[in-house]
Amino acid sequence: MVSVPIQWKITGLIVFILLFSFLVLGMVLTSNYIETEESELRDRAILTARTVAELPGVAESLSSTGGVPDGAASAVEELRVINKADYIVILNMDRVRLTHPVQSKIGTMSNGEDEGPAFAEHSYTAKGKGEVGTLIRAFVPILDEEHNQVGVVITGYKLPQVMETILSLKREIFITSGLALLISGWGAYMLARHIKKQMFHLEPHEIAQLVVERTETFNAMHEGVIAIDKFERITIFNDKAKEMLDIQGEVTGRQIREVLPDTHLPEILQLDHPIYNKDLQIRNLAIVSNRVPIRVDGVTVGAISIFQDRTQVKQLAEELTGVKAFVSALRVQNHEHMNKLHTIAGLIQLGNREKALEYVFQVTEEQEELTRFLSKNIKDDSLSGLLLSKVSRGKELGIQLVIDRYSRLRTFPPYLDHHDFVLVLGNLIENAFDSFEQQSEDNQIYVSIQQTDQVLSILVEDNGQGIEKEKQPFVFQQGYSTKSKTGRGIGLYLVKQIVEKGKGDIQLESIPGEGTTFQIVFPVNHTKNRGGDID
Repeated sequence: MVSVPIQWKITGLIVFILLFSFLVLGMVLTSNYIETEESELRDRAILTARTVAELPGVAESLSSTGGVPDGAASAVEELRVINKADYIVILNMDRVRLTHPVQSKIGTMSNGEDEGPAFAEHSYTAKGKGEVGTLIRAFVPILDEEHNQVGVVITGYKLPQVMETILSLKREIFITSGLALLISGWGAYMLARHIKKQMFHLEPHEIAQLVVERTETFNAMHEGVIAIDKFERITIFNDKAKEMLDIQGEVTGRQIREVLPDTHLPEILQLDHPIYNKDLQIRNLAIVSNRVPIRVDGVTVGAISIFQDRTQVKQLAEELTGVKAFVSALRVQNHEHMNKLHTIAGLIQLGNREKALEYVFQVTEEQEELTRFLSKNIKDDSLSGLLLSKVSRGKELGIQLVIDRYSRLRTFPPYLDHHDFVLVLGNLIENAFDSFEQQSEDNQIYVSIQQTDQVLSILVEDNGQGIEKEKQPFVFQQGYSTKSKTGRGIGLYLVKQIVEKGKGDIQLESIPGEGTTFQIVFPVNHTKNRGGDID
């Protein structure tokens, strides 16, 4: 099957519509022209008939002799020619034709069905079919001086047919139609050319194929994709986004705020710059989103968001801050236990068996005490394991990590879970480890977790080198670090993101040379807590 280019399809369609419009317009104009012509012929016919009826001598001759004098007959013929009538007939009261353009019909009877009222002194016009076509006939009675009717004048005009009317106007029709078609054809071609350009010179089937391919491409993506135009109407909403946000049915073309009242995508239209790796809370779902404005020729025409469920990212963060810490803790504990074993072995070799036994009891009691405390007061195994590993890590680094024995954790704040707390505490403690430039017996980190019915607070305090005052406003910015090591500048940024997600507040106090304190306070509202009580 031959595919006709869209440009010629549009041109042909517009020309066809114009031709059809000209045809309908021509029919209407022709009908109006014929109606006007008919009205004019009626007026002309009745006027001509009255003129004949009032000719001098016609009424007197009909009254006295019942005929029409030759002079009057010649005058009637002249009037017919002058007024372009098809015929003028004079009838006496016996309906005998006294005049007629056809000589053979003079003296014959007229039996027209529409002649009756004329013999009752009525003047009127009538339309009817005749031998030569449709005729407009006028009937006027002839009255003598005593106002007695002595005859009837009938004037006939042939009504022009449709084809005759068209042929009579063929020159005007040809010129007008030709110019109209020429101009409209050129305009249709230019319009089609412009439309083709607007469609990037693509044919409809090519556009349809691109739309299908684009839709299926977005639906095949593992990330959720949502795009809006500058009027905040949805242009893209792939299947993964519907699945993640529990959206049913087709939403393309609807306002984004109707579908997602808590959406953050329209703000990109106002900001007009991208936001990457932003934690958002939408429909009680924690997601990581990249939101970017859509620009065409430098003008922002919409915005697009590519996002994924933060669960996987949380698991990755937990691996980076928790699992790695556990692995490190095992290594530290192995090293620590080897040292303890060496100590015990040395005491036994020296014969100090009682001191060796006392040392074993002391070490065991310290470890069991810390383990019992964490199991009783911190109701989350991941967090307890993290704190144990950090204590061991501190011993290896020569830093004493003190956990406040009044610390307790029963429930997580709204929108937060153990992944978030592992990330927060892990980064704050590691940041405190980094604050010590050299080993010293006085190096200490203090950690406290306090919870009431209203708030949950986290305190991490160290006596390290501190942070200079001019640097403190920037420590939560992504990529900023006071250290020169690569890979830094992300920990405190992640902490800040979690604090914002939990509607909390973070305070930093630091004195160079004396130490740094981070305090985080989260509101606790059990009715909104996604995770509920910690098992």
